[in-house]
Amino acid sequence: MRSIIAALIAAAAILAPMAANAESADVEAVITSVDTTGLVLTLDDGKKYQAPEEFNFDGLEPGVKVLVFYTEVDGKRIIDDLEIRQ
Repeated sequence: MRSIIAALIAAAAILAPMAANAESADVEAVITSVDTTGLVLTLDDGKKYQAPEEFNFDGLEPGVKVLVFYTEVDGKRIIDDLEIRQ
C-alpha cells in the first residue's frame, strides 16, 4: 500500500509543472489577419493564436468577430475552439 501511495505522489510531482504552465481562457475580438500556412490568427487584441493542424479556416477573414477558446502553454496561445460571432 505504501508503494502505491509513493507512486501516486511521485506521479503528481512530475505532472504538477505541466499543469502550472497551461492556462485556459477565452477572448472575444475581431480578426486582423489570417495565416493559413503558419496556422495563426491575429486578433485586434494584438495577440497571435496558434491553430491545430486540422483547424478549419472557412469563413475566417479580417473583420470577422470571433470568440476564441484557447490554452496558454509557455506563453503561446493554442486555439481549443472558436465561434464566429454576429
